[in-house]
This record gives sequence, C-alpha cells and structure tokens, in this order.
Amino acid sequence: MTLRMVVLLRHGQTDYNIAGRMQGHIDSQLTPDGVAQAVAVAPDIAKVGPDRIISSDLQRARDTAEQVGGACGLPVTLDPRLRETHLGEWQGRTVTQIEQEYPGAIATWRSDPSWAPPGGESRIDVVRRSRPVVEEVEEELADTPAATAVLVAHGGLIAGLVCGLLALPTPAWPSIGGLGNCRWAALARRDDHPRWRLTGYNVGTAG
Repeated sequence: MTLRMVVLLRHGQTDYNIAGRMQGHIDSQLTPDGVAQAVAVAPDIAKVGPDRIISSDLQRARDTAEQVGGACGLPVTLDPRLRETHLGEWQGRTVTQIEQEYPGAIATWRSDPSWAPPGGESRIDVVRRSRPVVEEVEEELADTPAATAVLVAHGGLIAGLVCGLLALPTPAWPSIGGLGNCRWAALARRDDHPRWRLTGYNVGTAG
C-alpha cells in the first residue's frame, strides 16, 4: 500500500453557483472570483506534495486544476468519471423551480443516496463510477512511497466519494455535507491501519 493520502478539491465559484442553478454535467464557467479562488488555493494544495493531479473534464474543474497543477509543477490528467452527479431534468434549474414541479423531491434526494432525479444519477451511481479512479491511481503509484493524489471535482461527487472510501453505511451518507468553492476534503491511511480515515473536510478559506 503506497497511496497514503487523497485530497478532493472542489472547483471555484461558477456563474451557475451565483445564479443558484443546479449544474450537474452542464459545462458552466468559473467567474472572476472563481478564478481568484483557484489561484489562492493552489499553493495550499502544493504544500501537501501531490504526486498526481486528476480532474473532472468539466471546464470549471479543469480550470481550477490547471492552477493547482501550475503551483505543483505537475500535469493534469482529465477523467470524466470525476464529473458531478448527472441531475437529469433538474440540470439548469433552481431549487425553487424544482420544488414547484417536483414537490418534496429535493428532500428525498438529499436524504436517500439511492434516489436519482428524473433522468439522472443517484449518489450511489456516482460513487460506483468514481471510486475506481482512486483504485487505479493507487496501482499507477505502486512504486511511489507514501504517495498523495489530488482529485479536482465537484461538491456532490466529493461528498459521495468520501462516504464510499470511508465505507460508511449508505443511511449515514447524508451526514456528510457539502463543500464551499475551492475547499477540500482529505483522507489518509497508514501501513498498519489500511482503512481510509477522514483527516479534514471543507478545509480552506475560499468559498
């Protein structure tokens, strides 16, 4: 076991964040403040000494990851499995609009990881597609002692992946909340304690 730490960084502020609209797979853009957040967080992520940086291929994550990669002197690998939850018919809508058309559905979605928006993915689906990214980077870094990987992704995906890596029972998943823009979660483990442990959540000053 050589992968000792995984840092999961959420992208910077987007135009959809400001408008309060659900993004999902919509390729929204960083605002000027979002770019500034990415520039500010990059040196903090560089301090953990990552060996690999992998990003969602959606533009908001890519642009954030490029700032981190520049600070770390590392290339960024894109992986669509790190995309945000596909929200189906909810994408582009506000919570108020969704609640008007689907009364009570937002509460159900937030409390049940197995429930998916119409035409979208459940939180369980998201973890199922994203967790292999961590397993594969561990194999790639097998010869790197005490390796660290940084994954630049999205709030919903990160919350779910943290739950999956910690092997939390699914009824407990809603207890892991969201992240601010350009904030991160960190998980670590030791040779004598191979299970992942949560060492930081919603870390940072941006967002």
